Amino acid sequence: MFPGGNTLLSAGLMSYGPDLDDIFRLSAGYVDRILRGANPTELPVQAPSKYELAINLKVAKMLGLDVPPSLLTIADVVIE
Repeated sequence: MFPGGNTLLSAGLMSYGPDLDDIFRLSAGYVDRILRGANPTELPVQAPSKYELAINLKVAKMLGLDVPPSLLTIADVVIE
């Protein structure tokens, strides 16, 4: 299990972590508020609200693992 990124493409079986596009969107909102004069110490801490599951079927096959179809249907990214 990997937190995401290019590791999954090369050797990882699965990754589960926050959607980076969502994190960048949240960050842009913070930057905008700070540039408009908000005090950074008064801004609330926000956790990611969107997560991404990716499965590498090539690695699963190399390891002799069968990935359940129910897991494949909920995966955001499936590498074949």
